[in-house]
Amino acid sequence: CETCSQEEAKYRCPRCMKYSCSLLCVKKHKLALSCNGVRDKTAFVSVNEFTDLNLLSDYRFLEDVGRAADAAARHLTVHNPTAKKLLYGLRNKARKCDIDLRTLPVGFTKRRENSTTFNCMEKKFYWHLKLVFPHSHAEYTLKGVCDDKTLADILKPYIDPVESDPVVCQRLKIYTMSPQSDVQILMKMENRKQNSVRYYELDARRSLLDNLKGKVIIEYPTLFVVLKTVKNDMVVLGQDASAPAENSDSESSSLSSVEEGEIRDSS
Repeated sequence: CETCSQEEAKYRCPRCMKYSCSLLCVKKHKLALSCNGVRDKTAFVSVNEFTDLNLLSDYRFLEDVGRAADAAARHLTVHNPTAKKLLYGLRNKARKCDIDLRTLPVGFTKRRENSTTFNCMEKKFYWHLKLVFPHSHAEYTLKGVCDDKTLADILKPYIDPVESDPVVCQRLKIYTMSPQSDVQILMKMENRKQNSVRYYELDARRSLLDNLKGKVIIEYPTLFVVLKTVKNDMVVLGQDASAPAENSDSESSSLSSVEEGEIRDSS
């Protein structure tokens, strides 16, 4: 024992690595050295002394940091009155524009990603927008997209043969090589059952706001850019006459299915 030097040591302090024989000596050494007895997870370890246990310790430390950060973010968002007020205001502004904007609970991927804001001075939405190009297996996320911008202007940096970025143009070559008349912009209907998925066809000549009116948006819009000449499994609303109309009872089940998908995505 490094405290009393009389008895055989039975314990070793995780913090300062001092040997002790009893609880009394443990308390004495903590008092004498101002030691809290808690292992220092960030203590320096040389490469020569680095073992698998140190690697496991570092891994667990990073996991603890991630959990603590996530818990702090959840706590601030859930209990922050300002955040709740902003979300309520955002949904209210969208409702006045004939847009049914719905937000997911804290912790969902889309809730964390969403950066949509409303500028009260300009009276405009600046949307968080996701563009999906299924034929090229590509996705792009846009932030701060003004609601008065037309869909054609939004897509120009991606599929326009002249104005698009060279790297993006190469990746989306199947789109840039096709006539603009073949480009079709779709958005998924949220109030549908899983076995009856349908898509709205949007007008590229109209603004983003005009295209979103009368539709349900969960967190932010996701636009699917497809080509009419290329086969896909997306059924556009109105093209399938046999599809039964959905009633309001399907809204809750549809939203639940979206949330379940988000949970799987988050995990």
